[in-house]
Amino acid sequence: MSTPLALTGQVVVVIGGGSGIGRQTARLAHDEGADIILTGRDPGRLERAAAELGALSTSAFDATDPAALQRFFTGLPGQIDHVMVTAGSQYYAPLAEIDFEAARRNLDEHLLLPLQIGRDAAGRVRPGGTLIFMTGTGARRPGPGLAVAAIACAAVPAIAANLAVEIAPVRVNLIAAGFVDTPLSARLLGDDLEERRRQLRATLPIRRVVGPDDVASLAVHLMTNTAVTGATYDIDGGEQFVAS
Repeated sequence: MSTPLALTGQVVVVIGGGSGIGRQTARLAHDEGADIILTGRDPGRLERAAAELGALSTSAFDATDPAALQRFFTGLPGQIDHVMVTAGSQYYAPLAEIDFEAARRNLDEHLLLPLQIGRDAAGRVRPGGTLIFMTGTGARRPGPGLAVAAIACAAVPAIAANLAVEIAPVRVNLIAAGFVDTPLSARLLGDDLEERRRQLRATLPIRRVVGPDDVASLAVHLMTNTAVTGATYDIDGGEQFVAS
């Protein structure tokens, strides 16, 4: 007799599911038996991902638009089990070069989006299901250009912990990632990408670069382990413990 897949009969929503970590999380969740709903800003990318993964449906919208986010959750045809949020990126700039309007938008995205999703999704997620958010490890080691990112990275664990209490029995957990080798990282680093990979392979305790599948595996574990809530899990290959 075969063992049932861990997410059989469950519905997983991936916000930011068109590429990178979100797409890989959707793939692994689908492999564990889940039905997948993908959202993102790019309709074409979503449709390609949906065709590849056999997604139940897609919805193209900007998750930082509160009205669009509320319409999405209100419009779901039934209950869901898990929401994985990978949308958004960090803001880096030296103090002298900070664009404060861009910094405010970025902080709004990181600090208010979890609250908005917690409010809008709570009534749609079955008891014991989970909301999974992502942040970085930028608050662990101060440095030039990291101030805005550090604010978000330091604050989101507190938001997740408070949501875990307020919307229980829905569980809320947070993944704090270091460098992850994604298409977004490639766009940000450009010609410096291969040098960054080489540096990480040489210095990280794990002696390899963290990839989207590593983060996705952790996300699926958090979906299936119903004893975990309010927690922050680092996944950086030990990057915060070695000299930069």
